[in-house]
Amino acid sequence: MQSLSVQVLAEAGSTDILAVANSPLVWVCALGVFAVIFVQTLIYVKAARKAGPDAGMSSQELTRSYRAGAIASVGPSLAVVLVAIALLALFGTPAVLVRIGLIGSAATETASAGIAATTMGATLGGPDYTQQIFAIAFMAMSLSGGMWMLATLILTPILKRGGHRLSAMNPAAMAIIPCAALLGAFSMLAVAEAPKSSVHLVTLGVSAVVMAGCLFLAKKLGAGWLKEWALGFAIITALAVAFVAHTA
Repeated sequence: MQSLSVQVLAEAGSTDILAVANSPLVWVCALGVFAVIFVQTLIYVKAARKAGPDAGMSSQELTRSYRAGAIASVGPSLAVVLVAIALLALFGTPAVLVRIGLIGSAATETASAGIAATTMGATLGGPDYTQQIFAIAFMAMSLSGGMWMLATLILTPILKRGGHRLSAMNPAAMAIIPCAALLGAFSMLAVAEAPKSSVHLVTLGVSAVVMAGCLFLAKKLGAGWLKEWALGFAIITALAVAFVAHTA
């Protein structure tokens, strides 16, 4: 009886995080999340194809929009992959897959996990990062990401009703507000990165020049495909310039 209690205590204080993080149950949960995302994607694509003709969009325009969206996702996906690789040692593959597959922010949720570990007197990745601390940190991350989804579920219908009322009062406002919101959001991201270092500033300037150049050439040459690939070209060029500038 005494040896059994000692064994249980030893397992409870084990720092072999991956033994728990890569358990079959966690894998099943992670694959379940991705199955839901896959089904949602199919539903959205089918709904877009069905609503396209009513919105005056041809099948060719829908195909171009899908292609443009896929190309535009390359840059953010690279950033997500880099973050995921950095988090693998802390949370294991299934937990990281769940985090990058749901709505949320890796930085915010990692901070949540760090706060949860600190409240238990431990540090993420430290010598006192046991299986119990991992379970608490992972729960904190899951709750943090879940609140993003819950807020989206609650606020989207409210904002939708407000949008309908605003469009009925002033249709032009509903055309301007979404564009202004996107410009403001991306402008704030750019402004936040620019002061960090000269490399950040050069990367931002190069990406802006390449993007503007591609759009200018697309308009002058009548090359619609160049508009779709403009963001991809800007991202790849900026990454190459950032690498050269950093190593120099």
